[in-house]
Amino acid sequence: MTDTVATPALAAWIREFARLIAANRDLLTELDSAIGDADHGANMDRGMTAVLAALDGQAAGTPAMLLKRTGMTLISTVGGASGPLYGTAFLRMAAAAGDAATLDAPGCATMLRAALDGVVARGKAEAGDKTMYDALAPAVDALDAALAAGRGLGEALKAAVRAAEKGAEATIPMIARKGRASYLGERSAGHRDPGATSVTLLVTAAATALTDGA
Repeated sequence: MTDTVATPALAAWIREFARLIAANRDLLTELDSAIGDADHGANMDRGMTAVLAALDGQAAGTPAMLLKRTGMTLISTVGGASGPLYGTAFLRMAAAAGDAATLDAPGCATMLRAALDGVVARGKAEAGDKTMYDALAPAVDALDAALAAGRGLGEALKAAVRAAEKGAEATIPMIARKGRASYLGERSAGHRDPGATSVTLLVTAAATALTDGA
């Protein structure tokens, strides 16, 4: 395998994310019904279905073009906070990709770090707020650490998945401080955050699609 990622691999990542969202739509809705508006699964599935239609309707172009198209589609089709947050994440990834035709492993890490920065800028979330940040931040940190230790992109992304899963699991006892769940106060404890769960699917899809099974 190679640690170089081009547009087709990024498209495969997005398609795999859409597949995982569809497969876990009911789970995401169940999680959101406990502490939110019970629409995270439906909203994300609708958005990713629209993304797939957008990708099928236009030439792939550069990584940045693909990521920007994905972000804009999510913003325009996903309701609630998820659309702006995920849309901003993909738009920041597009900006980080710049004019590059391919991305190396450090470039992929920079791209995902930019996504995290976008989520922070849009949602003002911090660690322990019981949001998608609690899965995405550990995943990005784990990716950076693994690459710094000399691991290839495949191994590094697997480490990111483990960190995301652990982060999402850690949201269960948390009391939400952001979003709809924060209105519940202490009653939000005991439930896994749906946004952290869908972010874990995003990282899992990356580990599957960007590394040729490494």
